[in-house]
Amino acid sequence: MSTEDFNAIAGLLDTYYDGLYHCDIERLRQVLHPSALYACASDGKLLTYDMATYFSVVAQRRSAASQGLAKSSRIVRIEFAGPVTAWVHFECTIPPRRFDDRLTLVKLDGRWQIISKVFHYEDLGAGPVSGG
Repeated sequence: MSTEDFNAIAGLLDTYYDGLYHCDIERLRQVLHPSALYACASDGKLLTYDMATYFSVVAQRRSAASQGLAKSSRIVRIEFAGPVTAWVHFECTIPPRRFDDRLTLVKLDGRWQIISKVFHYEDLGAGPVSGG
């Protein structure tokens, strides 16, 4: 795909991670499609949210930023499945967890958006819990 699409997705991922780190729902709304699916089974049970529920959960969290917690992220891979579909492997840490996200993106009306967020997390140790 084009460098423009790659750069647009990289920028989206910056906004996505900043939204998680700051518990900023408005940033997350910019990158998550309103119909996006959130799914995780790290604790052995399937947990899914629609976006209204997910945003409500995020709004109740104490942000990692407000706690001065370390922040790190990296794009492992961006793979295009055509001009309007992409898949991203993204890793990030928001203590006390490390997240391994698999994000599916669609390009609608000229803008990339996350349509599904399926992830696994690992606890890094004791400390306050933020989250993905």
